[in-house]
Amino acid sequence: MTIRTILATSTAALALAGAASAETMTIGITQNNVGVDSYQTTYEKAFIEAADANENVEAVVLDAGGDVARQIAQMEDLIQQEVDAIIIWPTNGEAVIPAVRKAHKAGIPVIVTNSNIAEAGFDFVASFSGPDNITQGARSAEIMCDKFKDMGIEGEAQVVHITGQPGYTTAIERAKGFDDRLPEVCPDVGVVETQPGDWNREKSQKVMEAFLVKYDDIDGVYAGDDNMGVGALNAAKAAGRDGIIFVGATNFAVGYEAMERGEYWGSIYQSPVDDAKAALKTAIETLEGQELPFLNYFDTPKITQDNMGDYTKPVF
Repeated sequence: MTIRTILATSTAALALAGAASAETMTIGITQNNVGVDSYQTTYEKAFIEAADANENVEAVVLDAGGDVARQIAQMEDLIQQEVDAIIIWPTNGEAVIPAVRKAHKAGIPVIVTNSNIAEAGFDFVASFSGPDNITQGARSAEIMCDKFKDMGIEGEAQVVHITGQPGYTTAIERAKGFDDRLPEVCPDVGVVETQPGDWNREKSQKVMEAFLVKYDDIDGVYAGDDNMGVGALNAAKAAGRDGIIFVGATNFAVGYEAMERGEYWGSIYQSPVDDAKAALKTAIETLEGQELPFLNYFDTPKITQDNMGDYTKPVF
């Protein structure tokens, strides 16, 4: 059987999905913002490849471009097309709940991928597939604390925190995991300020530039992912501020390379390929009637300069 993967951004293109054979599972996915970083670009490519490799799957692949209203419209289009299941990578964990509820009422199971929706919407979701972002944030805090202890500054170190996009569940959860865990493992380390970097390297560099002007003493930077962390690193290098410990929460290729150079200390290893395959697998198993846990996490271990040889360089 020839499988068609439909790349679409409009209702007209979505109409092609109606040609799917009754023998196939038509699975629609609306993603957050494919163009914003290489993780999401790699995720989309891996998802399409996995769907094309499965003769029982026809995928309708959409991208919200970071626009909540656009994602809600895409959800409504998928519901009208009567797809068998919908996978959503939420642009905003609160705002998408009505659209998810509408799919649920239409009898279409919804799988949330990568970044969960707010708890108020859990009753309308079949399953979540992705990383445990709170655990990731907590592990990043442990990485930073352990390094401060090795340096002997755990009693006085000061940290600045660059978060992801406000309202985005992953950003909220990674920040919570870090903020809750750091005082448990390093109670005397202070987080002097937190600002959003919106998952953007250039914006994060500007945020860090402002931190460097404002604070004479910065010992550590925690960023919600390596893309933002490297932006902060670039600002510190340009300002000639050495000795700052940089820790991220998703290891990008740029972070891995900075670790190789000895400029960036550690992160959390997470594969967008595993993420995409897990989401598709969860949707298929849901449609097959398999009983799954509500939260389907895949492991995301710590990676630092000390153990990075155990991990291959990320492809994103």
